[in-house]
Amino acid sequence: MDYEGTQRFGRGGPGGQAPPPPGTPPRPAGAPVPRPTAPPPMPAKAPPASALERWLRTPRAADAPGIYGFGHTPRPKPDPKQLPARRLLGGALLTFLVGLLVWSMFRDGYFGFWIWPVIWFTPDHWRSGVGTDTHAFDHATRVWAFLCTLLLAWICARIGNWGQVWKRYAVPALRKLVTEPEDAPAAADPGMPDLAEWPDLRAAGRHPLADRLAAEVRTGRMNDVDFVRIRRAWTLSLGDPARIAAFTDGVLREGAEAFGHPSGARDLPRRAAPHDLLTRQVRIGRGADDARNPYQHRGSGIALDPTLLGTGLLVVGPAGSGKTPLVVRPAAEALCLQALAGQAAVVAVGAAGADLGPADAYDVVIALADPTSRYDLDLYGTDDPDAAAGVLAEALVGEHTGGSVEVRRAATALGQILGPFHTARGRFPAVAELRELLDGTPHAFAVLRDALEAASAPAMIRELDARERQTAQRGDIGPLLAERIALLDRRAFAGFFDVTGRSRPFTMRALEHPVRVRIDLPERGHTEASRILVRLILAQFTAAVVARRDRSLFACLVLDDASHTVTAESVRGLGRLRSANAGAVMALRTFDDVPEALRTALVGAMGCRMAMSGITTWDGKRFAEAWGTTWVETRDVTRTPDQSGGLPRRLSRGVRKVFTGEAVTTESVTVREVERERWSASDLAHGVPAGHAVVSFTATTGESAPPVLVDLRG
Repeated sequence: MDYEGTQRFGRGGPGGQAPPPPGTPPRPAGAPVPRPTAPPPMPAKAPPASALERWLRTPRAADAPGIYGFGHTPRPKPDPKQLPARRLLGGALLTFLVGLLVWSMFRDGYFGFWIWPVIWFTPDHWRSGVGTDTHAFDHATRVWAFLCTLLLAWICARIGNWGQVWKRYAVPALRKLVTEPEDAPAAADPGMPDLAEWPDLRAAGRHPLADRLAAEVRTGRMNDVDFVRIRRAWTLSLGDPARIAAFTDGVLREGAEAFGHPSGARDLPRRAAPHDLLTRQVRIGRGADDARNPYQHRGSGIALDPTLLGTGLLVVGPAGSGKTPLVVRPAAEALCLQALAGQAAVVAVGAAGADLGPADAYDVVIALADPTSRYDLDLYGTDDPDAAAGVLAEALVGEHTGGSVEVRRAATALGQILGPFHTARGRFPAVAELRELLDGTPHAFAVLRDALEAASAPAMIRELDARERQTAQRGDIGPLLAERIALLDRRAFAGFFDVTGRSRPFTMRALEHPVRVRIDLPERGHTEASRILVRLILAQFTAAVVARRDRSLFACLVLDDASHTVTAESVRGLGRLRSANAGAVMALRTFDDVPEALRTALVGAMGCRMAMSGITTWDGKRFAEAWGTTWVETRDVTRTPDQSGGLPRRLSRGVRKVFTGEAVTTESVTVREVERERWSASDLAHGVPAGHAVVSFTATTGESAPPVLVDLRG
């Protein structure tokens, strides 16, 4: 396993004795084998640290939303009084040379007055040359020269800012020279607990459990998913003696495999991005060193985590801009890892063949319109007829004209069918049965009415009669719904959306468990049906996560292509996800795939917004409006013809103009602060390099970061 570039190596080589050194003469046959002597004691060498130990002991710090905290060192805030590098080094060098010149002139006697203090404060007979007095004067002169040299160096250091040069350049260079050996155990930061030793368990007095798990960490039998999963199990068991007993038994029996995921998996088949499960982050790129980027994001790793996805992530970019491999797949992969650790539930939706990770990375793979699919999708998602009618109406009407009024009419019509049918049959109608009832087929109404009379349900009979009367009226919405549901009544979907109980289709109510679900839509030939299904999944998800009793798991819906799926009700549902510990990732090719009346509302409902390279200026305008303006300093340069001076200067300017063809001008510079867009529509459309994106972050805690230019391949 790879933890941010570190690899796990074996601890021993092949067995057997070492071969004799070259040049050793062969031992004659029959000669007694000498008894090996005990080797001299060697100093004890610490065993190499496992990859998990180094991962656990790596410091983490995130000083702004969206920064990848693993191994990150917060950048010090810029000091406005700090000198530029060229000015600092140039001044230091200049003062050094001047000081060296002055010192050499003193030494060579060019300035004789510097020795006068020695003459003033020493007796005259020291300079008479009699006896040892001459040596005393020489010693006094050397001491005075040494003090003058120190004074001169101090003055030059103060003027040349040598102290800043030492702190800015010498100290970091010396720190890089002091490195630990690669095979030495990673030392924990003195300011943070050593997680490899399980301090939480030791603080609770569970030393045998801590010793067992620490041994699993040291020997490499535990990975990062195991560590986070067991740590979460311990947190959930606190305060319940029965759970603590079960936790103790599980750890002592199974070690690193305790409290495993129901699938039995302990990791994904392969990882496409760096992950830090302690902070639940996935790294998607690096902040570019751009003047428009916030200072703390420049050169730092950029990551996504549930606190950001909980506000929603909207990704807009044309085909080929890298939305799926560079953003959508890492987000889905991170949620799958968190599901294995018992922290999240994820539903990833994309076209068949979309790069959302291998099928082995998911517990349930629903391949709609594929007869070999092992799993099915629940068309209704609930046992409540009214709730099922509302969700299905949202999917069938979608973005068509009429908006919320049409959705309410459709929900009423569907409720007049689903309620009586569920009362009479104990289940919801199949796709073909629902189509017949929406078409107003007399035979279908008669059969259902007979079943209701047998069940003695007069209230449901009145509902059915009302639907039948509306069917005969002009402008009834039933034929439109029948036309839309007919898109699902195709041979390709035969065997799907089963309501008879022969199969157990997946329902969004399973999101109370750490489940990993992938739904593959038909790749071609069923475009309208795929859009209906995506709207259905989105409506079921927003309704199910809000109604969850247990919201301890973070639930997230990942839509690889959300084109023509956004409705007024879905936008309102996205705004409710934050309070339900849920989120959504939605990718669009362009805002033209969203109804014009909902574009501003969609951008406002999603807390994190990402503009990929290659978007149009019309799409960029939406982001520019959402990100607002900021105050920037501008410099206006005004050039005017130079009319100063007398006749000689005017004559020289005339000669210069004759030879150069340009008039001599004077410049005046005006510096002022103006309000400008953080990223204009033109900058987003033409100034974002390939493989880059501009993204803004908003966390569920209320923190936010201005837009950041991110290198998604860095």
